[in-house]
Amino acid sequence: MGDSSGSVSVDVERIYFGGKAHPVRTRYGSVSVSVYGDEDKPALITYPDVALNYMSCFQGLFFCPEAASLLLHNFCIYHITPQGHELGAAPISSDVPVLSVDDLADQVADVLDFFGLGSVMCLGVTAGAYVLTLFATKYRERVLGLMLVSPLCKAPSWTEWLYNKVLLNLLYYCGTRGLVNECLLQRYFSAEVRGDGQDPESEIVQACRSLLDERKGVNVFRFLKSVNERRDLTEALKKLQCRTLIFVGENSQFHDDAVHMTTKLDRRYCALVEVQACGSLVTEEQPHAMLIPMEYFLIGYGLYRPSQLDSSPRSTLNPFCISPELLSPESMGVKLKPIKTRISLNV
Repeated sequence: MGDSSGSVSVDVERIYFGGKAHPVRTRYGSVSVSVYGDEDKPALITYPDVALNYMSCFQGLFFCPEAASLLLHNFCIYHITPQGHELGAAPISSDVPVLSVDDLADQVADVLDFFGLGSVMCLGVTAGAYVLTLFATKYRERVLGLMLVSPLCKAPSWTEWLYNKVLLNLLYYCGTRGLVNECLLQRYFSAEVRGDGQDPESEIVQACRSLLDERKGVNVFRFLKSVNERRDLTEALKKLQCRTLIFVGENSQFHDDAVHMTTKLDRRYCALVEVQACGSLVTEEQPHAMLIPMEYFLIGYGLYRPSQLDSSPRSTLNPFCISPELLSPESMGVKLKPIKTRISLNV
């Protein structure tokens, strides 16, 4: 960014805090969608992990000036918040049925219809990555690309299923406090930033813990229950043609799923970036590690950071207008095998 980084940071702060939350009625109830940026630009849809919303899941990435300038310059951001995960949300009534993962994917389609969006780019984390991947398999013509962080793609193993069942019981009876929060923080972050050893707990973990304390246990219960009943997407992945960029922390509980997913997608359009010394929530723990791979990935769509432009034209986001060479993993600046990426925690 050079000497323009300061002004970009100010612009990012102004744009990011200037968004508007929209209650969107879908076939399966209302969801909150926060919109940031110029709505004439191509759309980037985000979806967070269990118990998180866009502020606790994507704030680190969007407050990284270089990443934010790349994304906010080229996209209008539509942050979908799972039902009951928005700030200040009341407990969802027990009379409201728990949605299936297919219902959640269909909700995404309803959000696109509400805003009049056609084909979109998607960015999801873990459970949110699963929902967006499922959406891509059901509505292929509506997804131009996937950027997935520590994604799920298989049905839960018996170990994960049983672990989640215990967590669901704790959520139902105890809410988001004590042991429940510790389990969720282990899901998101590496031991290094959680302060499991000699080091103190990092500020990002403290902030996440504070946000979890405000979440209603019954609302988290519903999303986790949906995800714990998910099905295997392996066969559907083989038919997915959109370009996909996958990030996973080497210490993520879902590392194997991310690697498995990479082996099942079309190798011409998929790349995996492994981030060292990082848990599942790469967007918060090491957002700088995502910058260069995202930049090369988006170059394939004719998108650039502002510092690389002589002007600021509208981006067409049409991957079918570019040369075949730009669709290769090598053009993304990543290789088919995992890249070891270490970013200092002090950055």
